[in-house]
Amino acid sequence: MGQYSIGEAINLLFEKSRWKPKVNELRMRQEWEEIVGKTISKYTRSVGLYNKTLTIYTDVAALKQELQLGKEQLVTRINEYFQERVVEEIIIK
Repeated sequence: MGQYSIGEAINLLFEKSRWKPKVNELRMRQEWEEIVGKTISKYTRSVGLYNKTLTIYTDVAALKQELQLGKEQLVTRINEYFQERVVEEIIIK
């Protein structure tokens, strides 16, 4: 039997039990301000992650436009933050 660190064992558990997407969504919600900054975080109502599609809810038209233009950069930033491919597409509502 191989030896694993606690972190490796937890990651293995998440992957085998299919909890990882839900954990990633929870982390995304909790760490949203750290990922995108205070300004964007302040004007977004909520975020949801389902099947590698991030949905961002905001009522600010200017922010919607800015996020639409910067989708690819935001996908890259989020995936770098999580150190894995968590988001492939972004929907802004």
